[in-house]
Amino acid sequence: MTAFLQPRHRPIRSRLRQWQQVRTWARLIREAEALWHVDVRALRRMGAQELSQLLEEVPPAQRQRVNRWLHGYCAATRLRRK
Repeated sequence: MTAFLQPRHRPIRSRLRQWQQVRTWARLIREAEALWHVDVRALRRMGAQELSQLLEEVPPAQRQRVNRWLHGYCAATRLRRK
């Protein structure tokens, strides 16, 4: 019986893993945005650097889904498709 269940679980696990990765990217971007909006100059610079680095690191295949999470987090940032 378990031999029949294993193939079905792999796609679910991989989809869950991808969902978690996308959500994590969006949360990291939102946190970097929050740093950028602080009035302290050093924190703004650090937030801008972090945000630009994150925007480069998000895999192109996940950008559309990350954008949906960013919309849900009311983030100003959106990822461009390459």
